[in-house]
Order: sequence, then C-alpha cells, then structure tokens
Amino acid sequence: MKQAFIRANQLFLSGKIVVQFHWTGKTREFLTTFASRNIYSYMKTDSRLSVTLHVLLHMAERQTPMTSAELAAHMGTNPVVVRRTMAGLRKRGFVRSEKGHGGGWEIACDLAQVTLRDVYDALGAPTLLAIGINLENPACLVEQAVNRSLTAAFRDAEALLVARLADVTLAELAEDFRLHARQRRAAHSQEDT
Repeated sequence: MKQAFIRANQLFLSGKIVVQFHWTGKTREFLTTFASRNIYSYMKTDSRLSVTLHVLLHMAERQTPMTSAELAAHMGTNPVVVRRTMAGLRKRGFVRSEKGHGGGWEIACDLAQVTLRDVYDALGAPTLLAIGINLENPACLVEQAVNRSLTAAFRDAEALLVARLADVTLAELAEDFRLHARQRRAAHSQEDT
C-alpha cells in the first residue's frame, strides 16, 4: 500500500489564502478566511515571559538546583535555549548556576523583591502584543489615519500591561500557585472519601 503524503502550501490569490492538500497525485483546494485575517493569525506568539515565569516557579518550589535538561523539559525546548534564556536572569541576579555534579540553576533572589516586569526586562522586553498595523499602502491617507490611531492605542495598551507586570511579584505568583495546589489536593482528597 502506497503511503499517502500531505503537503500544505499557502498561496495568496485574490486576497485569500488557498491551502492545497496533495494526496498521491490528487489535489484539493480549500479556501480559508480572507488573508487579512489569516496572515497575522499564523504568526507565532512570543511566550518567553510566560515560559520563564513557569520555570522560575518550578525552581522556587523545588529549592534545589535544576539542570538545564530538567528546565528544558518544563519549557518544551532544548537545554541550549534554557541556558541562553537564563543568562539574562543570571545577569540581573535572579538565578545562579553551578557546574558539575549536583550543579544546575537555582533561585538567587528574594521572590518578594522581583516583579514580573523585572523578569520581562531581563528577557530583553519581548513584544507583548502580537497585533500590528497594515503597511501595504503607506501613501494612502486612510491607512495613515488608521495606523496613527492604532499605534497610539497599541502603545497605551502595552504601557498599561507593562505597568501591571510591575505590580505583581514572583512571591505573589508563587503564593497563587500554592493556593490553587492546596485547593486541588483538598478536592481530590474529598473525592477519594
């Protein structure tokens, strides 16, 4: 039996994206929604902040060094990416690392003194909003008006989000995790009785 293969190509036709599926010689085309909505929806979002906070909480709970391989498993990536990400945190004094047997990464700061904004800045202030403006016709006065308005709104939204990040400490985040973990354990223990 021949093994069928599927290859999807995105072609831009008349403002629409056509996805072609190829099965052993047969081609079927499916039109997706308009390209203006699809182009940006296929962009990968930057989840470094979320993933880094996740890993920091695991490290705080464990309270013993974690290897780059262990952290990579939590991050869904490889140890090289972990070391690169953790380097910015180490420079800011949030984590430290030890080489050799029994070594690894561990928390080096008071979680109550570090905000989510501090971690965000240590990561190089990655883009917070995965939405942008259209630059296809920069001479168009309508596009210019829309872009001025959206740019101001995006700037205000990002400033509000960054300010909110400064209001939450790693200790508060860790306590939120512990509270929900206790609630889950209590719910499971009631189910068992």
